[in-house]
Amino acid sequence: MNTAVNFKSINQLAVPATISGIAEPILSITDTAIVGNIPVDGLESLAAGGIVGSFLSMLIWVLGQTRSSISAIISQYLGAGKLEEVKNLPAQAIFFNILLSIVILLSTVFIIEEIFSLFEASGKILQYCISYYSIRVWGFPLTLFTFAIFGIFRGLQNTFYPMVIALIGAVLNIILDFTLVYGIEGILPAMYLEGAAWASLISQGVMAVLVFILLLKKTDISLKLVFPLNKELRRLIFMSLNLFVRALALNAALIIAVREATALGDRYIGAHTIAINLWLFAAFFIDGYGAAGNSMGGRLLGAKDYKNLWRLAKKTIGYGMIVSLVLMLFGFVFYKPIGRLFSNETVVLDTFYGIWYIVILGLPMNTLAFVFDGLFKGLGEMKYLRNVLLSATFLGFIPALYLGKYLGWGFYAIWIAFIVWMLIRGLALVWKFRRKFRPLVQNP
Repeated sequence: MNTAVNFKSINQLAVPATISGIAEPILSITDTAIVGNIPVDGLESLAAGGIVGSFLSMLIWVLGQTRSSISAIISQYLGAGKLEEVKNLPAQAIFFNILLSIVILLSTVFIIEEIFSLFEASGKILQYCISYYSIRVWGFPLTLFTFAIFGIFRGLQNTFYPMVIALIGAVLNIILDFTLVYGIEGILPAMYLEGAAWASLISQGVMAVLVFILLLKKTDISLKLVFPLNKELRRLIFMSLNLFVRALALNAALIIAVREATALGDRYIGAHTIAINLWLFAAFFIDGYGAAGNSMGGRLLGAKDYKNLWRLAKKTIGYGMIVSLVLMLFGFVFYKPIGRLFSNETVVLDTFYGIWYIVILGLPMNTLAFVFDGLFKGLGEMKYLRNVLLSATFLGFIPALYLGKYLGWGFYAIWIAFIVWMLIRGLALVWKFRRKFRPLVQNP
């Protein structure tokens, strides 16, 4: 099967995937911007929202890895012309994933205070963390369900439907945020931080229902649990386990960063919350080309079309770099109004502006890592992705962070460590891809 690799075919997948991918950080950014401007305890609410958001992102990323595994297997079978052989696989994988998510959800509900105490949260911030998490956590299985079905569509080379659902969810969340956080005079009292939590939960529920309807109406894949178990379920589980370990390593870095920023003081965790949300927004923006590489890469591998696979890698990196340069320019020009969107606290903004240039300068390295990360997932190279993240986190990020802390760099140490982290990730993936696939291109 010959799949065209050109500007049109890549961007037909990348553009919708970008819009879809930024939905989750848009939800977090919306919460951060609105919560940071709450007239009562705005700084404490911002800090609590950042801590809870980081923990929930960890849970979603750790358990949401089935999405990439489903996408990889479906796209490879599509490329090989054998899609019929894996039609009952998604239902089995999603059932297992959702069951696991419910178990984890119920286990965390009873130890909320202990969890957020580990993040150095205390006093009023800890109380806000507990109330916010107690509502938002119920959207966790809904998000995992939505992500898994997004993976099915991605494997089928369709990123348009996930984009539509993500847009609906993001717009709904913004409307509900303004309505529930600030209230409507004479009709609905202001709920402040809890209002932001309810806005996210309702949006996640609506997205889950809509994506389920689209799957039933627009594909031949059923979510009815059918036995016997599919022959690819074992490979999917091992791929997901490798990504599970990888996500733990990834989130270890993010959580340690939050913990260190919290320990520095309220203004630092407030500034870090703004910076990490913008960093994730840019990451998902660039990751659209990783999604295109994921979908097309798996299909090209299934068809054993190594020449076009090589072309795909070069083109997706090139397009991703252009996007990152545009984001860098925008960030340098508009960094002050961007900061004011999220907080009206001068001490928070001054702290944020102090590290913003580090965030911006790291974007090209992020592009290398994110684009090749998506491509490697489509190729099923989950074990190597696991090893890269373990090395980058425990041999790169953590030593760099604590060396910087020892040298007295304070808040700067956290973001310099992120630069080191992403550099290791990107270079390791480029090296592996060239080593494995260049010989196949030269000697097909």
